Amino acid sequence: MAEIIPRWEWRTFGQSFGDAETNIKKHKEGGFKKSEEKYILSKLSSNNIKIRDDLADVKTQLNINADKLEQWTVAMKQSFPAPKDKLEVLFKEYFKVPVPAFNKDTYTYTEFLDELIAGNENLVIVEVLKERQAYEINGTVAEIAETKFNGVPMRTICVEHEDPALVIATVRELGAIGFENINYINAMKTAVGIAKV
Repeated sequence: MAEIIPRWEWRTFGQSFGDAETNIKKHKEGGFKKSEEKYILSKLSSNNIKIRDDLADVKTQLNINADKLEQWTVAMKQSFPAPKDKLEVLFKEYFKVPVPAFNKDTYTYTEFLDELIAGNENLVIVEVLKERQAYEINGTVAEIAETKFNGVPMRTICVEHEDPALVIATVRELGAIGFENINYINAMKTAVGIAKV
């Protein structure tokens, strides 16, 4: 498994980003991606848990620095069918909710959602659509994306890299420093009416 290097991220959500968006678009375009994902929001946790292509991907926040940048790292990846011991870790460590009673040793993707998530009062499934255009700026990855959270449209721009000094310098250069840093989980919770943790 390749070494996981935590990344520092600045991101904001809104409908329009003025000069910041214009300035991002002046740079070289990278890849364009369109995806459909399911995020599972926990009322008791701010961890980032998404499922795409039958793979659960868990990210946790390690730090917030003086510039309010957030450092995130991959904490867990689990494909389906998933064994109950791995799911126990997911509920206990990352959802931070009581571990449910498991009726079988492994769960398919559908069983996981229908039997373990859908009826849990502390967990909410959010259907997420993303159309993301990446840009290369000062060695960082910047992005402009159109998203929908359970059908609620929202736009986002971001800058991320392993070096926080490079991230904040790029944010300033783009003229985006006046926007609030808002991560995906907090934006989603606002969109679907869940209190932030």
